[in-house]
Amino acid sequence: MRAVASTRGFFRRVNAMLTKELLQLLRDRVTLATMITIPLMQILLFGYAIDTQPRNMPTAVLLQESSDIGRTIIRGLENTRYFRITHQVHDEAEFDRLLQSGRVLFGIEIPANFERELRRGDRPALLVAADASDPVATGSALAALAPLVQTVLERERAIPQTTPPPFEIRTHARYNPAAVSQLNIVPGLLGTILTLTMLFFTSLAVTREIERGTMESLLAMPISPVEIMLGKILPYVVIGFFQAAMIVAAGYLLFEVPIVGSLALLAALTTLFLITNLSIGYTFSTLARNQLQAVQMTLMFFLPNLLLSGFLFPFAGMPQWAQWIGEALPLTHFLRIVRSIMLKGSDITHLRYDALALVILMLVAMTIAITRFRRTLD
Repeated sequence: MRAVASTRGFFRRVNAMLTKELLQLLRDRVTLATMITIPLMQILLFGYAIDTQPRNMPTAVLLQESSDIGRTIIRGLENTRYFRITHQVHDEAEFDRLLQSGRVLFGIEIPANFERELRRGDRPALLVAADASDPVATGSALAALAPLVQTVLERERAIPQTTPPPFEIRTHARYNPAAVSQLNIVPGLLGTILTLTMLFFTSLAVTREIERGTMESLLAMPISPVEIMLGKILPYVVIGFFQAAMIVAAGYLLFEVPIVGSLALLAALTTLFLITNLSIGYTFSTLARNQLQAVQMTLMFFLPNLLLSGFLFPFAGMPQWAQWIGEALPLTHFLRIVRSIMLKGSDITHLRYDALALVILMLVAMTIAITRFRRTLD
């Protein structure tokens, strides 16, 4: 009988603890939302948004002659899933500006007398400039270009396929001609590491004060929410800048990642990126009720930054809705900035859109943080 009573008591106590934990979990909406949202987010992003063979990549075309074959090639490119003609330019200088700013990934030039030389059997050259700063994004499209053009010419203009083809494709892979993966990954790591560390540093700023019992003393001081926020953020700007300097130095010395552009511009825009992430982290700190919730919010924000920014997977290969979400994330804009400055030598005129986006995200985060800051502990 004692054994039976002991067993019943054991199950009653376990059931009581189980009920308590379930009720506590249901009351903690942030934890419950995290448990449901993160798996759902992962399956949706990996299933729909991620494509290791990107499609519909922005392309500029320079048509040096107005010929039927030239127009046929352009229509053929537009009908494929690899290229999306977004610009028809008039000179090579415009090509260079578009590639350097990142607005296009390919520039295709159909030179003058291309059709005449093709029909004479002189194997004219189709000129292709590719932004190879992300080799994964451009590699598959470049490999498919020659068979694509040959198929289009055979079907539309009755030009038979031959070996070698009746034309030549001259490819100029710019910014990373050897397709070295470190040239793409190391600048991306700069933004990813700074995002993770800056968000975690400041997401605990206010909740730590509350849990330690020091927030009451802080609220009693004659200090405004803006002053509290700046005081919390600015020390981490120095730490983040030191982290960025270490990563850039390691990339340059150990992995031979070049710094083609202005180091001063890189430092200025990195500082802007740091403040933006710190502001977002501080916003999470004002919204959360404890440190666990702050960490959960940080993870929920960091995951789409990692997957939709273009760090792990080519940004141009994602569907349109995923790119819209990516445009609202600071890491997306900073990856463009750091890769453009270090590999392309871009200046602020090429990067003004991404710099402005970081400023807007920073101001939005600061506004929410100041509005949500509680002057009382209840």
